[in-house]
Amino acid sequence: MLYRKMPGNGDELSILGFGCMRLPLKEGKIDEERARQQLRDAIDHGINYIDTAWPYHMGESEPFVGRTLAEGYREKVKLATKLPSWSVKGREDMDRFLNAQLERLNTDHIDYYLVHGLVGALWDKMEKLDILSFLDRAKADGRIINAGFSFHGSIKDFKRIVDSYPWTFCQIQYNFLDEKNQAGTEGLEYAASK
Repeated sequence: MLYRKMPGNGDELSILGFGCMRLPLKEGKIDEERARQQLRDAIDHGINYIDTAWPYHMGESEPFVGRTLAEGYREKVKLATKLPSWSVKGREDMDRFLNAQLERLNTDHIDYYLVHGLVGALWDKMEKLDILSFLDRAKADGRIINAGFSFHGSIKDFKRIVDSYPWTFCQIQYNFLDEKNQAGTEGLEYAASK
């Protein structure tokens, strides 16, 4: 497995992560036996970045990941999950979601915590609800280690969000077809320059 060092924190992350948005299904639910084997095989072969989120698999991805990482696998990975920003109505919701995610994931901390699915208007709402002080406090009390965001909007909004906080990382939609879509190459280069 190839690894890259994260600027700013020194974590050695596998260049291939394991996303838990589309796990194998059996009768409409996560096929836990197959999915557990896939995830543990990935970790056993060097993948150390595991990504999930509150809504994946209708809320069942995080609890599945928590169960699967038990028995010594949690210590081998950097775990990422996301605050469902569209469901946050007040500042107290941020703590409620994070505390529930820690329980669902069977862990005392999230290595990489993202504000999920940001676009300009959603970011405006989150700023008004004081997301930045929430992130600072959650980092200070050890519930999260690194703060980031996932993004699906315009390059203008992307730059504004990047400039608003000392983020450790961000997640964008980027592939051969999306070099000029959403944040695109311009956003990738902008974030890397920070």
